[in-house]
Amino acid sequence: MRCPKCQGRDDKVIDSRAIKDETVIRRRRECLACEHRFTTYEEIEGDDLRVLKRDGRYEAFDRRKLISGLDKACEKRPVSREAIEKTVNEMIDELTKKYGDEIPTTAIGEKIMQHLRRLDEVAYVRFASVYRKFRDIREFVSEVQNLHLES
Repeated sequence: MRCPKCQGRDDKVIDSRAIKDETVIRRRRECLACEHRFTTYEEIEGDDLRVLKRDGRYEAFDRRKLISGLDKACEKRPVSREAIEKTVNEMIDELTKKYGDEIPTTAIGEKIMQHLRRLDEVAYVRFASVYRKFRDIREFVSEVQNLHLES
């Protein structure tokens, strides 16, 4: 495991905990070179999930893309890394229960919107503006008003 700060290869595990119904292990690590602390997650590799793109192509499911999208939406918001990880795990569970191993991209986008709405309203609107391809400020304002009315 490389340190995200100095790229050092030697670290020690400070704490390990089972999370998500004991199917994932969260490990706090400390780099022996620079003493930076970071978290890693270990889980059993599941079936090969595929994503059905809008144009009909298939692509391997990439959990990191899901995390990246949530990270961008939640940037500079009071949303912890643990909350994002938990949300991603919940979304993957829900999607695989409903769609099996071939998940449509539209379902992924809608699931992200559903979870972000509960997690952080500002992050939800950020993601919605990109996902729904808002063309002007009126669409943005309309989404915020709908969010306010449904709260």
